[in-house]
Amino acid sequence: MYELQFPAPFVANPGAEGPTLVVALQGYADAGHAVDSTANHLLAALDHRLLASFNNDELIDYRSRRPAVTIDHNTVVGVEDIRLGINVMRDNVGTPFLLLSGPEPDLRWEAFTKAVADLVEKFGVSQTICLYAAPMTVPHTRPMVVSAHGNSAKLLENQFTIDSKITVPGSASLQLERLLNKRGLSVAGYTAHVPHYLSSSPYPQATLRLLEAVAEAAGLQLPLKALERDAERTSQQIEEQIASSPEIEQVVRMLEQQYDQELERYRERNPNVLLPKYDEEVDADTLGEEFERFLAELDEQSGGDAPEDPQE
Repeated sequence: MYELQFPAPFVANPGAEGPTLVVALQGYADAGHAVDSTANHLLAALDHRLLASFNNDELIDYRSRRPAVTIDHNTVVGVEDIRLGINVMRDNVGTPFLLLSGPEPDLRWEAFTKAVADLVEKFGVSQTICLYAAPMTVPHTRPMVVSAHGNSAKLLENQFTIDSKITVPGSASLQLERLLNKRGLSVAGYTAHVPHYLSSSPYPQATLRLLEAVAEAAGLQLPLKALERDAERTSQQIEEQIASSPEIEQVVRMLEQQYDQELERYRERNPNVLLPKYDEEVDADTLGEEFERFLAELDEQSGGDAPEDPQE
């Protein structure tokens, strides 16, 4: 199922509390590419060493997730590397944590989640945070909400939670949450609420909010300046591309009104929860444009800018 590296890297500092495990698997509930971007950003920005690598042949259906193959002058010279594993990461001040990243397994979820849970116990993981991003009927003109669920009061403290019973499609990460809960281990899931009309394009605001939530919950110092600049640039692109359009303005205004009403009701039920503040004065001239042109141009421009240095 998996292979441990030998010699294994140090997972926790001597005498310190066990590390946090962050789970960021590709392929499920990843609106705005936020979960995948979270893993990529951390791996690019921080020192890390591989701790455990999972066997692709046991877990991946290559027909549904075909790796890219390079043919050079009639010869196959390369195949895209699919990596599913756990890395030991070090934040900006050297605090260790673990990152489980790569494609969500297509097969053997029970065996996979049992293996991960065993590794959690083996290496003394203190808490596990699974990341998700869902398309929601929220406006881009309001602060992004990250909702939380789980069995840990510490991980849910001051977080937005869903005050209802919901049913969602299953995933390996959700199954891992269930197993860790059954074993009495601390676990939570954080979900970024991405505007549904932006969910198919990269949305660095969602990546930034997820990492801010992880950093606060786990006491980590993560490099976020590059993501902050990416988010500002994306917001600027949105503002530049939105033109006067009464129809779209009305849609956004309706979403804003719904957002404000729901947030106010939630505040009344949960007065102690810290939620983001926002400026209710929104310039009407920035709320227009037809969605087709907006999404098409935003997608083109998001691929045209040089990426920021993720180590900032």
